[in-house]
Amino acid sequence: MRTSEIAELVQVHPNTVRLYEEWRFISPVPRRANGYREYSDLHLMQMKIARLAFNQEFIQNNLRKKATQIVKLSGREQFKDSLQAAESYLDYLQSEYDYALKAIETVKHLLENKSITGKMYSHKSVAAMLQLTEETLRNWERNHLYTVKRNAQNRRIYTERDIQKLLVIRTLRSAHFSITSIAHLFQKIEQSNKNTDLLQILQTPAFSKEFFHVTDDLINQLKIAMNDVKSIITILTDLQ
Repeated sequence: MRTSEIAELVQVHPNTVRLYEEWRFISPVPRRANGYREYSDLHLMQMKIARLAFNQEFIQNNLRKKATQIVKLSGREQFKDSLQAAESYLDYLQSEYDYALKAIETVKHLLENKSITGKMYSHKSVAAMLQLTEETLRNWERNHLYTVKRNAQNRRIYTERDIQKLLVIRTLRSAHFSITSIAHLFQKIEQSNKNTDLLQILQTPAFSKEFFHVTDDLINQLKIAMNDVKSIITILTDLQ
């Protein structure tokens, strides 16, 4: 196949094919005597893997890295390792999907004004619970996304309400909201009521409407991404 032919098959511009070769997303491409590139069925499969991996544009750097790892391993013809990376990526996407659903249920639970327990949690346990690094939580705190009380030993202690707010923040971050935009959103609501807590924020019509809109969009994107990765897994299984 020539460049224009493989580009048409995967529905990209010919320059994208050349770029993927330069980035080693596909195997080295031999040339004919006249200098034209000659692509094989293997190159076609590698191009399809790359297009599926990058079909959904997630803002989170870790998701982009996971997708890129799959493609680079495929381009080096390390199909077994690429398959393992794809399966790991699918598990990660499923986890993000579950967290998005959990966030929706949490907000609905709060809006129904259901009671919470008085149980307290450590900084480390909350990070593990939300599958976030402790530094991520500290960064959110430094950027005024939330505040947390400390005990006599000056250690952070989290309530269930704190965890619920963190879950909302986590979901907004996954839905492409920047830290600055989340902070501004909270501040704007809190300026009208200095005693505003999470429940009052969620009861604000503008916030509630926006939250459910972005979570629906996030869930749809994750569903598409998971289906794309499943297609990648099928291709990689056949290539082994």
